[in-house]
Amino acid sequence: MANRLIEARDRFATRHPEQRTVIGGREWGYVQAGDTGPALLLIPGTLGRGDIFWQQIEALEGRARIIAVSYPSSGGVAEWAGDLAELCARFGFGRVAVLGSSLGGYLAQYFVAAYPHIAERLIAANTLASVAGIAARPPYSSDLDNAPIEELRAGFGRGLGAWREAHPDQAELVDLLMAEVGGRIPEPELRARLNALKHGPELPPLDMPRERIATIESADDPLIPPPVREAVRARLKPSVAYRFESGGHFPYVARPELYVALLEEQLGLPATRETWGDGELRAR
Repeated sequence: MANRLIEARDRFATRHPEQRTVIGGREWGYVQAGDTGPALLLIPGTLGRGDIFWQQIEALEGRARIIAVSYPSSGGVAEWAGDLAELCARFGFGRVAVLGSSLGGYLAQYFVAAYPHIAERLIAANTLASVAGIAARPPYSSDLDNAPIEELRAGFGRGLGAWREAHPDQAELVDLLMAEVGGRIPEPELRARLNALKHGPELPPLDMPRERIATIESADDPLIPPPVREAVRARLKPSVAYRFESGGHFPYVARPELYVALLEEQLGLPATRETWGDGELRAR
């Protein structure tokens, strides 16, 4: 049976093939779109390449300058933040709004704190505020350098399978993510992503006005429990905290129109959606 999400992502990837560039000795992937409007840097989580934001890129590319990145196979949070600063400079992004989800949300917080002269706005999505204790939790408790990659991939598969059983309406999303973890993300890159959080630095102090900070969370996120969401909000003190009532850990895929609407609001762009609908997304 055809998977509409995978087909749509693949059509996008054909039109916007991932480019490669070396920064700091590390090879990054990136998708670039748009040549006018505010600059936007999109950073995915562990289970996505840059094109996992295809629905947001398609909706905004005529109104914003966008770079969506795929992680390299080496380095960690601090090194990656420096690489992203260089990438923004190469594209002439003097000031950039940064949205990161999950692992990308942690990296985004570090980037904004370390490079405040570049960061115009922070949108920290479905993420965490500290890596303390994460090394004791699966899959980070595994030997991420030497454990068979099949074991690591299978661990993700079990979690995604449980999500499919609980949310059969999101089976196509699960299939898309299974393809990512099953090989579309190469082994060295997957290990690097996991190690980045396991050995991640604590976040430096953030000096940014709260009106330029927003958070995104989902009430049904299976990976970011309520205390972790609360810790992110307590640390960042966002001017707006968006909450998806249903969206899991990947609301940008599961609720794309609402995600575009909040990005329009954050970037100061005219809305293409008159309303956010019947309580699906709340801002507080």
